[in-house]
Amino acid sequence: MALAVIRTPSLEPWKPLQRKPLPAGRPREWYVTHNRRLKAMRLAIALLDAGVYVPSKATNATIRTTAADIGIHPPSDTTCRMVRALIRYGR
Repeated sequence: MALAVIRTPSLEPWKPLQRKPLPAGRPREWYVTHNRRLKAMRLAIALLDAGVYVPSKATNATIRTTAADIGIHPPSDTTCRMVRALIRYGR
């Protein structure tokens, strides 16, 4: 038997997590890839919140417009491909 649980929203405002420093001693390419993945994830979440659920609707222009809306630098073509992949495989 399934039991439905109703959660009441928290009264405290949302606070972002504390950022931790990245581990030292990795090759530069690791840091570039890591930051690109984080950016792609932020953009994919913003697009999903905006109602873009299909990768074909997430054109480079749409992704770059969303990046400007949320206040991050315009992504490269590689990052745009990563965003579409996250939308595709997140379903």
